[in-house]
Amino acid sequence: MTINIKILLFVCVMSFSLQTFSQDWTYNFKDAVQESNKSDKLIMLVFQGSDWCAPCIKLEKKIWQSEQFKTYSKESLVLVKLDFPRKKANQLTDLQKKHNNKMAEKFNTNGYFPLVVILNSKEEILDRFGYENWSPEAYIKRIDANNL
Repeated sequence: MTINIKILLFVCVMSFSLQTFSQDWTYNFKDAVQESNKSDKLIMLVFQGSDWCAPCIKLEKKIWQSEQFKTYSKESLVLVKLDFPRKKANQLTDLQKKHNNKMAEKFNTNGYFPLVVILNSKEEILDRFGYENWSPEAYIKRIDANNL
């Protein structure tokens, strides 16, 4: 009986931990705009090359996966990843490629990677920036400056 309670407790704690620290990235811009309108959160588009762009990979590991950013983004942002992988094993569906290319034509015309674009719910660009060797706190401060 004690073992079952321990297992149940472990499962509950792990479930709570995963929910608390998970990020909800979307891959669809229209969904992000709808969510932004409902929640009054800013939209953060991230143009990345997840399997070839070294600064993109650094951003992922150092900033997006940090506990500070995860907590902040959950409360303040609608996150959209727009990935442009090169390796055959990481290729996206044709529909997702088309979507990402359309977003790049609209918001990343110079083809910079990584590129972070901050938008309001009206799809107005508030800020855009690339890789900076900043702390998660500095990224959060930069994004928050658009929320005044």
